[in-house]
Amino acid sequence: MRILLTGANGFIGGQLLAGLAARGHEIVGAVRNPGALRGRFPGVDAIAVDFNRDTSITDWTPRLSGIDAVINCAGVLHAGRGQNIEAIHAKAPIALFDACVAAGVRRVVQISAISADAEAGTVYALTKKKADNHLRTLPLDWTVLRPSLIYGEGSYGGTSALRGLAGLPLVTPMVGDGSTSFRPLHIDDLVESVVRVVESDHFAGLTLDPAGPEIVSLRDLVRRYRSWLGLQPALTVPIPFPVMALSARIADLGGGGPLGTASLEQLRYGNAGGAAAAAFADQIGFVPRTLEAALSRRPAQTQDLWHARLYFLRPVLRAALILLWVGSALAGLLAPVSAYADVADAFAALGLPARPLAIAFSVVDFLIAAALLFRWRPRMLAALQLTVVGGYTILLGALVPTLWLDPFGALLKNLPILAAICVWAILEEER
Repeated sequence: MRILLTGANGFIGGQLLAGLAARGHEIVGAVRNPGALRGRFPGVDAIAVDFNRDTSITDWTPRLSGIDAVINCAGVLHAGRGQNIEAIHAKAPIALFDACVAAGVRRVVQISAISADAEAGTVYALTKKKADNHLRTLPLDWTVLRPSLIYGEGSYGGTSALRGLAGLPLVTPMVGDGSTSFRPLHIDDLVESVVRVVESDHFAGLTLDPAGPEIVSLRDLVRRYRSWLGLQPALTVPIPFPVMALSARIADLGGGGPLGTASLEQLRYGNAGGAAAAAFADQIGFVPRTLEAALSRRPAQTQDLWHARLYFLRPVLRAALILLWVGSALAGLLAPVSAYADVADAFAALGLPARPLAIAFSVVDFLIAAALLFRWRPRMLAALQLTVVGGYTILLGALVPTLWLDPFGALLKNLPILAAICVWAILEEER
């Protein structure tokens, strides 16, 4: 079967691609970056799509030539950074589904979410639900899958945050009282479910809630991950929802992600589903593994512990760099010339006025801080920071060599800053 798979570069999409290909299906990955997909899966057919813009039937119809089935698992947790959540979750999928009707592609599988309900009230849930509802009205052999929390050998998004919480030393901060419930489902069981749905007519016209066999609280989920990592139990510290909401709002300024408002609202709503989730095993024809069984089958490795321990280092480094650049900018604007008299004299000897230069440098510092806040092109931003700090160090070192003599002075302190920028750039790199 030739299958068009959207979102194939993501966590779920990549696993589906591997699983379906292993069953002999021919996959066409519809992604924003076909080169990255081909690099991960050599020989896979990949086409460029952009769910932010491909919102009409005519965008999709030519791409469906020779396609037997469509699986849509494109999605984002929140808007921002050039991501239009309404387009990605609703407008583009609806156009794709309508194009399937026009092109005669009857089998369509929509990967939604177990929380895609009006009661959840989030933009994430409502936009997912809009596409689900539209698909159900079409004359297609459609199936809507609304999986619960998906985990696997690796981690992505929310499961990375859970591992990060489990890996913190000494204490484990907990959202509220930690009673939020989940039915965690292993990614391999989701892949098996999708394979069965695609290969059989039995599931046409059904909405299924793929979920694990047990309900696990957030507190117990983090505890199990901590035990799996080989760490001793830690003191659980409940964080009230209002405090978490404020932290999430701050995280939203920098892109949100698993620490943002959308994640918190989805977490608060819960992820265990209802009767449909409890009945999933009978519907799909096999019993998904429990979390305990999955973790026991694949013991934690060194890289798992490293990832958990370092998970929160990236946002901490980013926050520290933002504060550093803002502080540098304010110092340049507010400090009197007498505070940097040696530097001012060196510039004056070259015929350059110190005060206008300080203001210009401050503007650059503010712009870098803003770029960090909004996660503007991490690679380019890392190069810019290294250039500015390195250039500043070389220039002042040449003009005022004595600045190197003070171990707490303006030049030697730039060495750990350069190191911090390099570490942040490495951690910020994402597929």
